[in-house]
Amino acid sequence: MPKPLVAALVLAALTNLAPPPARAASFPCDKAEAPDERAICAHLPLNDRDVEMATRFEILKSVLPMGGQAKLRDDQEAWLQERRGCGGDIACLTAVYDARLKVLRGVLAEFAKQGP
Repeated sequence: MPKPLVAALVLAALTNLAPPPARAASFPCDKAEAPDERAICAHLPLNDRDVEMATRFEILKSVLPMGGQAKLRDDQEAWLQERRGCGGDIACLTAVYDARLKVLRGVLAEFAKQGP
């Protein structure tokens, strides 16, 4: 097989392996308009925190009893308001994500201790 053809095939395969456009777990980055959302999409460590937060939230939402689910949703709404209050401030966003993740990790750890 000629080298230019091999190179073209390799390039085509690598193009197909390229990751999709940036997306945080809880919202599409291509539609981000709010300053906090734009900062999360532009800052990989914040994006990673958002992915973890959304994943933990979804897991807890599916395993907590109804009363716990309602509190989880209410707390998440309050937290989202706090996050929005940070605007595009990376340090503020990092702090609010770290605080929320600490809570979600703790709730999940307590739930896991209860066993089946």
